[in-house]
Amino acid sequence: MTKLLLVDDDAELSSMLEQILTKEGYQLTLAPDGEIGLQRALSGSYDLILLDVMLPGIDGFQLLQRLRQQLRSTPVLMLTARGDDEDRVQGLELGADDYLPKPFNPRELVARVKALLRRTPNTSVRPEPLEYAGFHVNPLQNEVRCDEQLLELTPTEFDILRALVQGKGQVVSKDQLSVAALGRQLAPFDRSLDVHISNIRKKIDHNPERIQTVRGRGYRLLHLA
Repeated sequence: MTKLLLVDDDAELSSMLEQILTKEGYQLTLAPDGEIGLQRALSGSYDLILLDVMLPGIDGFQLLQRLRQQLRSTPVLMLTARGDDEDRVQGLELGADDYLPKPFNPRELVARVKALLRRTPNTSVRPEPLEYAGFHVNPLQNEVRCDEQLLELTPTEFDILRALVQGKGQVVSKDQLSVAALGRQLAPFDRSLDVHISNIRKKIDHNPERIQTVRGRGYRLLHLA
């Protein structure tokens, strides 16, 4: 059974989501504050973490930062109470895979959860490795190497790079990348993809310009000497 962790101090919301997600076939573990959430995230094996920003103790940003510092790549969907753009960007910069502002439609939450979980590799199929512009993508292991160096990527960053490598130097639109990585098209003024690209560039800091922005169209990989 797919295991989810919900870290949120809103008892009423947590109870509602527990009912909804259990009906969808998920096993949900609840954590009422940041300290308990971090402990459970590090000690358990979860397929996805639903993480509120405003928490007693350590907040969602601190929890996420500590989780990523431990090189835990569990997908994280952040729940932002105010829907504030700065909160969203900060969460993405710290390694969140996606965000959903409160209040939200429970059906949208379920759709976001399913989209993030669909990226789990199917071990019954052995996809071929991909190579382009110094990147080597191993879809079965969810690993990417750049110039032989292993990159520590979140699941969303992995899917973005895989789509760019598959493009082999052709422009891949923002909508194509968002569908591949997040399971949805970008809404107007949604900066999430740009933040993910910025995070990837930081991780290939020896040559970040090999991911080229094509203004008004999308992104592509460049072969650099």
